[in-house]
Amino acid sequence: MTPHIGQRIAAQFDALTAQEQRVATFILDHFDDLAVYSAADLARLTGVSKSTVSRLFKRLGFESFRTVKTHARQLRNLGVPLVIDDDAMQEEGGAPFQRHLQREQENLQRCLASLPPATFADCVDALAAAQQIVVMGFRNSYPLALHLRQQLIQARGRVRLAPQPNQSLAEEIVDLTEQDTIVLFGFRRRPTAFAALVTALERSPARVLLIADPTAATFAPQVSWFMEVPLESLSAFDSYATANSLICLLANAVLHHNLSDGRERISDISDQYEALSELAAPVMSVDWDAHQ
Repeated sequence: MTPHIGQRIAAQFDALTAQEQRVATFILDHFDDLAVYSAADLARLTGVSKSTVSRLFKRLGFESFRTVKTHARQLRNLGVPLVIDDDAMQEEGGAPFQRHLQREQENLQRCLASLPPATFADCVDALAAAQQIVVMGFRNSYPLALHLRQQLIQARGRVRLAPQPNQSLAEEIVDLTEQDTIVLFGFRRRPTAFAALVTALERSPARVLLIADPTAATFAPQVSWFMEVPLESLSAFDSYATANSLICLLANAVLHHNLSDGRERISDISDQYEALSELAAPVMSVDWDAHQ
């Protein structure tokens, strides 16, 4: 990946003129808003000429400010949390949260529309029948992997999370067999070792389900199944609501694959909760009107 604008500024900062440094410092201080500024805005806000702004961007390797804005949007697509629209959180028509709700609904609709029912059913069969399920995820994907593991372990046995904190990957995948199924979460801003892991899993006898955003589509030919999950939100930070909805759908489907065994296991787990006094008793709602 070519250096982003912040890295380019850092590499050349000492060689910039005083006016160029003023613009560069402003960019670093307002990096999240870069995509919404114009060249004239930068000149006005930093007290320099537009030609100084233009000269700076050319020194940084950009043909024009338009290419700078494109660069900023590309960083956002890669997961860099950039604010593209200053008014993104402003509501329209006085309806609170309507834009957020619409975006979340669009994400979920896109996800489910791109998921063939036969593919989903095949994945559920594999998850239900696997000798063991290994769930993997890094960075933003780790909480999703943890949540899926916690859901599946209530429906069936032998579901583990890998790797454990600060542990290596090799020990986790060396013993995989054709009876195992891997669920790999690969949402954007993946670690550099992710591609090597996918290749290693491809060589293993286990089947692999990859759940990720569209930027991971290049890995689809290397796995058994690929489920694409949009992350778009109104502003800088990705939304994982659709990913969690898909986790719910998968876990419930695995439970219903063998519902009688699943119900028995849930009952046994509940007995263990009680025996270990692990969970607090639920708080019952109070009818305050009856106490008036």
